[in-house]
Amino acid sequence: MNEQKFTLQPFTSDNLLPNVQIIGNIARNDHKLTISYKLIGDLTDIIIDSPSDTPTRKDGLWEDTCFEFFVGMKELERYWEFNLSPAGHWNVYRFDGYRQGMQAETAFTTLPFYVEHQADILALNLDVDLAKIVASNQDIDVAITTVVKQKNHQVSYWALAHKGDKADFHLRNSFLICL
Repeated sequence: MNEQKFTLQPFTSDNLLPNVQIIGNIARNDHKLTISYKLIGDLTDIIIDSPSDTPTRKDGLWEDTCFEFFVGMKELERYWEFNLSPAGHWNVYRFDGYRQGMQAETAFTTLPFYVEHQADILALNLDVDLAKIVASNQDIDVAITTVVKQKNHQVSYWALAHKGDKADFHLRNSFLICL
């Protein structure tokens, strides 16, 4: 098993949340990927959707508070974007190259994750079988990201690293974790 801890950094902007941090860990065991996020601190100014009784696949989750990660294979341009809403909604998109050929990844019909929300912590835990898109012996590169929307409608973008002059989670040189 390959396991790593991570801390996300906000993209430099005027709307940073000074009393918030995003930490977690990611692990891969054969074809199974496990990822845990913790949004910790003063969450009172953050919009966090309430859990849905009927979570479904939805588009546009990145327009609100949303945990995300990206998976790419070494030497290939194709990659996948996974979106996970605190409400339980989710989506997976496949790209042929940098922001090219975006389409819903139909290999997934559900994503098994759960969310815990307390006063000063929002935790999300996911276990996903990547065998539908990646061979178990194939090395992958992963970018871990989060969009945080505040009640004043300002948005901050968090990632392992920001490699461009604007927040752009799709830059392959920011897929920093190798599993």
